[in-house]
Parts: sequence; C-alpha cells; structure tokens
Amino acid sequence: MVGWSAATYADFVQLAQVPETGVAQRAGIEIFPWVAEDPWWRAAVPGFRHATAGELPDGYRDGYVFEAPVIEMPVYLGYLIRRFESLGGQITVRPLASVDEAFAHSDRVIDCAGLGARELVGDTTLVPIRGQVVRVAQVGIERFWLDDYGPGGITYIVPRANDCILGGTAEEGSEDLAPDAATAAAIIARCVALEPRLRDAEILEHKVGLRPGRPAVRLEAEQWAPGKLLIHNYGHGGAGVTLSWGCAAEVLGLVEQS
Repeated sequence: MVGWSAATYADFVQLAQVPETGVAQRAGIEIFPWVAEDPWWRAAVPGFRHATAGELPDGYRDGYVFEAPVIEMPVYLGYLIRRFESLGGQITVRPLASVDEAFAHSDRVIDCAGLGARELVGDTTLVPIRGQVVRVAQVGIERFWLDDYGPGGITYIVPRANDCILGGTAEEGSEDLAPDAATAAAIIARCVALEPRLRDAEILEHKVGLRPGRPAVRLEAEQWAPGKLLIHNYGHGGAGVTLSWGCAAEVLGLVEQS
C-alpha cells in the first residue's frame, strides 16, 4: 500500500497544477495525544514539521504540520469523466446480475464493485464501514485538521473552495444510510473545539456513505474463463482516493501483461 500511496500522491501533486481538476495543495495538521514518531511519508510531503505547543489543542502532545492535496470530489469526478470520454471512453449505468454479463461486452473486465463485490463475486470478507459527515458553508478556513485519536471519536475538517466537510464516523458493520442527528451534533461540537470559527457556519447538508472495508485490498487478476480475464480492484476502505492512481497503474499493468 505504501507504493500505491506514493504513486497517487505524486499524481495528485501534478493535478493540483490544473484548476479544473478540483485538486488543491493545502496546509494542515494531524494531532496526537502522545509524542509521535516521524511518519514513513515524511520525506514525500512539502514542509513537514512537528507542531509547536501553541498549535496544539488542550490534551494533545504532538502534531504533524504538512501540505497535502485536498480533493473536491464533485469537481474532481467531473474532470475524470471528461478526461475519460475525451479519450474515447463510454459510460453506461445499469445493474449487473453476474460478471458474465460484463464479459458479453469485453474479454477484459475490471471489478471495481466495492461493497457490491459481496454479491457480484461472492466476497464475504467485505464489511461496510459507515461514515457520516456534515457539509457546512466556508467561513474562511484554510487549514485542514485530522484527529484519529480524540476521546470523542475521529474528527476531521476538510476546507474546500466554498464549503467545509466536517467528520466523522467509522462504524464497522453498519449499513444505515440515514443521517443521525445526535451523531451530527457531536461531529460539529468536536470540529468547533478545534476550529471555533465553525460555530456559526451554515449547515448545508448531512451525508452518509459506506466504505468497502476488507482485511486487505483485493487487487489481482483471475482467469474467469478461457480467454476472459477478470481483474479485481476493491476493498480500499476509507483510502480509496489515497490509493487510487497507484492501484489504477497496477491494474493497467495486469491488463498489459495479459
């Protein structure tokens, strides 16, 4: 996964140079309630340093300050669709009852079904990981915050051009897609504790999604039938964007080898 992450980071750094991609380099801080060792990715990100005492909230003893790509997904997905179609790709949305239906159209099929792989290929190791976030209006926040170890649960603030994403949850095994009001209130409270300017931010939307959790990412080729190759690429949990370009490059390699 380290290789996939590094390759993806390099691609996002390049995409951040193109305004219409929705990718931007932003400074941010990840905080810890203990003294943290340097991360393996230290050399890969610009401006890495440990936080000063004045930058840390009460109860936290260390933090990483660094720059990283922040992706506005609606803008980014639009860019990817335009890029795909400009290269001759076509998108068709329809349900599949079996992989064989896909092989009726091509001898090379890439399985990126996420949680749908439970039914599509019978992968019982997949587990939904419920994530709830709150989207609020932008109030001048420039720096992102990450806190995976706070007593109230994981907390993150992701500023974008016109809004901010506040999170979050990681409820393994839950498939409830309805936003929970108490959970939303707790998320907002944790984020306001880190960034008080969010206290009066207008709430724009409550969102819930299911991440495809798995003991390990499944990225491998399977000979489905004579002359038909199925390449699996799913089970990335909450790291789908982080691993995306690296995994895509490996998938391309498997297609080319075939």
